Amino acid sequence: MALPDILKNSLEIPVIGSPLFIVSGPELVIAQCKAGIVGSFPALNARPAHVLEEWITRIKGELGEYQAKHPEKKVAPFAVNQICHSSNDRLAHDIDVCTKLEVPIIITSL
Repeated sequence: MALPDILKNSLEIPVIGSPLFIVSGPELVIAQCKAGIVGSFPALNARPAHVLEEWITRIKGELGEYQAKHPEKKVAPFAVNQICHSSNDRLAHDIDVCTKLEVPIIITSL
């Protein structure tokens, strides 16, 4: 299977850093992406809900700055994991935020 265009030329190795509940946040995601692997975090780690927009904005900003300063480096895209279970009352809000801010990759799980 061929890599999607978003991943071509941006990965050191084809790896997604696991979206770890409570553990994964902007710092870890940014470090993963700078290392050339897809960094990810669960949307529900950003609490309260309005913090999700702050996290995504920070991640995009820091990765953009890093790429501008280091054009020779591979900087991987990041992903937000959406819990698609009926108990997640934030799903619609979080999807709206990710769509508005053009998150490069969405991962889903139950």
